[in-house]
Amino acid sequence: MEPEPEEAGAAPPHSPSNPESTPAHAETDNQSTTSTVSRPISGVVPPYWRRHDRNISQASQSSLRGITLEDHTADPDSETTRGLWARSVAIDDHVVVRGMTGVGSYVVWNCTIQTLDVRGPIVLRMRYSEFDDLRQRLVTSFPHARSALPALPPKSVLFKFRPKFLESRRVGLEYFLNCILLNPEFSGSPIVKDFLFGRIC
Repeated sequence: MEPEPEEAGAAPPHSPSNPESTPAHAETDNQSTTSTVSRPISGVVPPYWRRHDRNISQASQSSLRGITLEDHTADPDSETTRGLWARSVAIDDHVVVRGMTGVGSYVVWNCTIQTLDVRGPIVLRMRYSEFDDLRQRLVTSFPHARSALPALPPKSVLFKFRPKFLESRRVGLEYFLNCILLNPEFSGSPIVKDFLFGRIC
């Protein structure tokens, strides 16, 4: 009896001795098994994979020191307050001085300085150009402290008499004076004293 012919397209029988007859998925399984077995498992975990239980409050408490406030106003011989004579500065209001024909009008600022002694407040009247002059003198005399001198409010030809612009300028000039007069290095200098005391009303 003759053997039946093999059907076309039928897969050849699997034979362990024939490597060509090994299915592809079996080769893949063998490769993955071999790679898993031959590759050692590392016990090193990258630091960014580790879990950190340290929260923000714990970090702040351990790395930051508390701020200590010291009052040296009662000690005139202290290095911190030597040369300091002003307690606070406020620009209360302003006056618009107009020319005969409206040309050449300008604003005068009324400044009140509270001092540390019992002489009472000092009242000054200053124009914006005088603030600018004072700042330029301080920049020249204290080049190392330029960063401690705040910039003056910007100028504006179109809006210089409008209420909103004047209020913004008032706040900026008041901040400038406070930074100058509450800094012992500036307030104790002859430049500031001569400049301001010569304008006392």
